[in-house]
Amino acid sequence: MTAIQRQIDSLRHNALLGQLVRFGLVGGFSTLIYLAVYTPLTVFVFEPRHAVYAVPFAFLVAVTIGFFLHRSWSFKGHSTATPGRLQHVKFVAVQASGMALNALVTWFGTAKLGYGPLVPVIPAVLLATVFTFFLNRRLVFA
Repeated sequence: MTAIQRQIDSLRHNALLGQLVRFGLVGGFSTLIYLAVYTPLTVFVFEPRHAVYAVPFAFLVAVTIGFFLHRSWSFKGHSTATPGRLQHVKFVAVQASGMALNALVTWFGTAKLGYGPLVPVIPAVLLATVFTFFLNRRLVFA
């Protein structure tokens, strides 16, 4: 076995990396759902400088779908706790902190820097994803 093959085999068996990849895939799907709600609201409902008002609606839909996908796939086998009401509350709290971070970046990009409503989406989603991955891993699905 070559050194590259050993490295690939090692990465395949790395539980954290597997969770991060699955979390990223679910996050990508959730982002598409987020954009499917956020974009029409910023085009047809809210003025571009008030794009931040669309964030809670988009997050609510994306978070609801994300919870079930993360619980059943991203962190499957990681949690020793029995799923229940407390887990739901923790997940909502973590996602709310992610939504607040997302809203802050969106507000800063649109209201303060004057960018269009889609410009701050990438940095907002990337920051919120990394932030919520570690909180979910340590607090919700631990």
